[in-house]
Amino acid sequence: MSSSRIESLERLKQEFQKLPGIGPRSAERLAFHVLRATKEEASALSDAILAVKRNVSHCRICFNLTETDPCSICRDPQRDAGEIWVVEQPRDVAALEATGLIRGVYHVLMGHIAALEGVGPGDLTIDALVQRVKSSDVREVVLATNPTFEGDGTALHLESVLADTGVKLTRPARGLAVGSQLEYATAAMLESAIRGRTSFREPSDPS
Repeated sequence: MSSSRIESLERLKQEFQKLPGIGPRSAERLAFHVLRATKEEASALSDAILAVKRNVSHCRICFNLTETDPCSICRDPQRDAGEIWVVEQPRDVAALEATGLIRGVYHVLMGHIAALEGVGPGDLTIDALVQRVKSSDVREVVLATNPTFEGDGTALHLESVLADTGVKLTRPARGLAVGSQLEYATAAMLESAIRGRTSFREPSDPS
C-alpha cells in the first residue's frame, strides 16, 4: 500500500462512487471539490444530506416525497381527487407538475414491474392504488408510466387489476417517445402528451 494514501479522502471517493452515474474519476473530482471547500460549505452539504434523511418521507396517500403527511397536493382542496395520475417515481410528479396542466392528484408506484430485475407487482404500491380507487370517488386513472417496455407492461397489469372498478383508464398520448423517461421530457412534449391523452379502457356499464 502506498504511503501517500489518505484514508479519509479514499473513503469519501468510495462513498461518492456509490451514487448513480458516478464513476471513479467523477468521484475523485467531487472528493477534491469537497476538500477545497471551506468547513462551512462542507458542513452545509452534510447538514443538507442529514436533513433530507431526517425530514423527507413518503405521503401515506400517494407515496410522493413530502415533509408533511399527507403531502401538499393530497391536502389541496383545489385539486381534483377524482383524477389520479399514476407515475413510476416521485421525480415524475415533479416533471408533470412543472407543466402546470395537472389538476388531479397522483399515485407513485415506486418503480415498475421488471421480472428480470426481480421486481414484481407486490414490490410496488399497486395494492394501495386499487384500494384507493375502490374506496373513493375516482372517475379517471391516467396510467402515466414511462413509455418503455417495462412501463407499458406495468400499465397493462394496472389495466387488469383495475378492470372491475368501472373507472375510466387513459394513457398519455405518444408525444413522449417510446423508450424515453418523463423526467427528461421537455415541457412541450409533456404538454402534448397530457392534452392528447387517449382512452386506455372505457369504464364498464355497471348495469
